[in-house]
Amino acid sequence: MQDADAFRSVHTASLPALLHDLGASVLVSTYQAGRVVVLRGDGELLGTHFKPFPKPMGMAVQGARLVIGTEVEVRELHDVPAAGEGRVDACFMPMRSWVTGNVQIHEVGIGATIWFVNTRFSCLATVSSEGSFMPRWMPRFVSALAPEDRCHLNGLAMAGGAPYYVTALAETDTAHGWRPLKRHGGVIIDVRSGETVARGLCMPHAPRWHDGKLWVLQSGLGALGVVDTRSGAYDEVARFPGFTRGLDFIGPYAFVGLSQVRESVHFGELPITELPLEQRACGVWVVDTRSGETVGWVRFEGAVQEVFSVLALPGRCFPEMGHDAPELVARTFVMPQGSDLR
Repeated sequence: MQDADAFRSVHTASLPALLHDLGASVLVSTYQAGRVVVLRGDGELLGTHFKPFPKPMGMAVQGARLVIGTEVEVRELHDVPAAGEGRVDACFMPMRSWVTGNVQIHEVGIGATIWFVNTRFSCLATVSSEGSFMPRWMPRFVSALAPEDRCHLNGLAMAGGAPYYVTALAETDTAHGWRPLKRHGGVIIDVRSGETVARGLCMPHAPRWHDGKLWVLQSGLGALGVVDTRSGAYDEVARFPGFTRGLDFIGPYAFVGLSQVRESVHFGELPITELPLEQRACGVWVVDTRSGETVGWVRFEGAVQEVFSVLALPGRCFPEMGHDAPELVARTFVMPQGSDLR
C-alpha cells in the first residue's frame, strides 16, 4: 500500500472560502493514482479525501446519480444522504455497474441512458445489458469500428440529455494515427450534424456547453478558451501551469484540472513541456471567466501527477463516498419509487 503521505496537497486559503460561498464541493479523478479525490471545505481548510477506484476517468452527475468510467466498467452510484454521518450532506453508494472491457473509457454523460466516449473503438457508446457496449455514433472520417484508437476521441459535451460536441486529437483513420499530429491536429465535432466546427487545436479535451458558449481546454498549451461554432475561432480565456484536462463550471467560475505531465510518447513536443517540470503543477485551478484571473487552487503532491476529470457538486458541501466501506454498503438500502405494497 502507498503511504498516506504520498497523497498530500496544498491549497490557497481562498479555495475553501469560495466553495463555502458557492455551497459546493468538487470531485477529481486521477486514473494514474487510482483515486477519486473529494474536495470539500472544512472551515479555513480544504479536505482532500482520496477514494480508491480502478483507473477512474470520466464522471457525470444528474440528480442523485453519479456515474464514473473506470478501467473495465461504468459504475453508477446513488446519493443516499441517510447513509452519511455527522456533517455529511451527501453519501454516494454503489448501485450498479456495466462491464465494458478495457475500451479506454474517457468522458461520460447521463441522459435517457448512460453515454461514454469509447476511445479504443473511436465512437460514442451507451451501456448495454446484452454486450460490452452499444456503439451509437462515430466520426465521419473513421471508416470502421475497430479497437485501434484511430483518432483519440476523448471529450464529450452533453446538452439537453444528449451528446452535443466531442473532441478528438486528429481526423485520422489508422491505428494511433493521431500521435504525430497531436501538436496541431485537434478538432471539435458537432455530434448532431457530424460537421467539424474547429480545427488546429493542441490536444483538445473537455468540451463543455456552458452559458450559451462552447468551452474547451487546449491541453497541450495549458489553456482554457471559447470556440465560435460558426467560424471555428478560438478565444483564449486563461492559461495555467500544467496540462489542462478536466473542466466544470459553477456560475462564472471554471474549475480546471491540471496535470504535471512528463515527456513521453503522449506528451513530448507539446508547448506545455517547454515549461520546466518543477514549474508544472497537478491539481485544480479555479478561474473567474469574466476576468481570466485565478481565484484559488489546490495542488497535489507526491503520488498524484495527473488529473483527468473535474466534477462540481453544487448543493453538496460535505459529500462522502461509501463504496469502499463493505459494512456500510451491506446495511444501506435504496427503495425505488412506487415500492409501497400497502
